[in-house]
Amino acid sequence: MKPIQLIQLNRTIEGASAVFLPFAAEGKIDWSGWEHHLVRTVEAGLIPAINMDTGYVNQLKPAQRLEVLNRARQIVGSGKLFAGAFVDSQFSDSFDLDAYRLALDAVNEINATPVIFQSFGLVVGEDQQILDRYAALGEISERFIAFELGSMFAPFGKIYSPNLFTDLIQLPQCIGLKHSSLDRQQEWLRLEIRNQVRPDFKLYTGNDLAIDMVMYGSDYLLGLSTFHPAAFALRDSFWRTGNAKFFHLNDALQALGWFAFRNPVPAYKHSAAMALRLNGWIENDLVPSGETRPSSDRATLRFFLNAIESAMAG
Repeated sequence: MKPIQLIQLNRTIEGASAVFLPFAAEGKIDWSGWEHHLVRTVEAGLIPAINMDTGYVNQLKPAQRLEVLNRARQIVGSGKLFAGAFVDSQFSDSFDLDAYRLALDAVNEINATPVIFQSFGLVVGEDQQILDRYAALGEISERFIAFELGSMFAPFGKIYSPNLFTDLIQLPQCIGLKHSSLDRQQEWLRLEIRNQVRPDFKLYTGNDLAIDMVMYGSDYLLGLSTFHPAAFALRDSFWRTGNAKFFHLNDALQALGWFAFRNPVPAYKHSAAMALRLNGWIENDLVPSGETRPSSDRATLRFFLNAIESAMAG
């Protein structure tokens, strides 16, 4: 099938945003800034996704991950909420079902939908072995979102074969999958498979370099959307109503994505901190240890943010 044949005009896009977790100092979470941004995300109409890569889930202590979960549910109330189920792992580790059980139970305890992070133990081996592990996770959680993560984001990431993807989306407990290969071809293929095998299955694009994948039938769970949740929600509404302003706003957002998600890709989180501070939404742009951007990025980010505001105004 040609990509243009996948385009779905006037569809309602389900948008989920990986909420950025700001810090007030090294190791100290800026809870006020985070809570306000969580509210901002919900009020924009996006589904908040917490304890994701954008929320530094891999650098949080277990107690901090639990606190993020509990605070989020209190703020979101009965609203829809996604949350990462993350397991720390090393290269030589085997699959740790008990660790995943703890992570999944914590997410299900607050009635959020788990997004199952990969780990070294989960992705090692043949396709059938990996599928069997997801089936075992389905015995623990009656619903979950799977997650294919490119190695440019994390060393434990793995993009699955088309055959494994086909089998995985047929597990009844697997209600969606976040695909983060940053590769249109791979995502287009997954959309074709999804449309043939399980049309109601949610494929959430994680391609921050091609956010127009929503035109072809993907929904999204992005880190880029945390830079400006209201802009993404407005863009989505333009697509639903057939408003050509979709393209102007999408282009402005994508220009920001190309800049923020350039190599080294993990440094996009520092870009997010800078952007949120420039908008006056958090007090500082400190980030935990890891990849950072040069201070000169602030001027360029301001240019892109102004362009987005202009596109929103019409």
